[in-house]
Amino acid sequence: MKKQDLPQDESNLKSANMTEVLYVTDENDNYTTANSIGWDAKKAALDESMELIHERIEEARQNVANNLVSPIIYFMELNKMDLSVLASYVGMWQWRVKRHAKPKVFKTLNQSVLKKYADAFEISVDELKNFDGK
Repeated sequence: MKKQDLPQDESNLKSANMTEVLYVTDENDNYTTANSIGWDAKKAALDESMELIHERIEEARQNVANNLVSPIIYFMELNKMDLSVLASYVGMWQWRVKRHAKPKVFKTLNQSVLKKYADAFEISVDELKNFDGK
């Protein structure tokens, strides 16, 4: 793509005061980089992805409210993590984190384990323990 043809369509990047660096060709057909605030096709894909993320967060919140999962699942979704990422942040095996996602097990966790999760989510232990999804 030629540098002068680089799309500058409004997107989420502009609202966050960000740009995306893309490879383009200059007037001498040499590769160089240029900043773009977005383009329509990428904006549509990003908007759809964000909508799916918001749906997952809402589903997790409802599952916490219905006592189907522990608050760990909600904050994991809110922070755009998956099980393996969260496990690496807290320094535990995935199966153990999955076990802590059960409400009955979550209620028995000691302060040091809760602190690891709270630190990973950048919240307080009280916020984690007292989140009821409502």
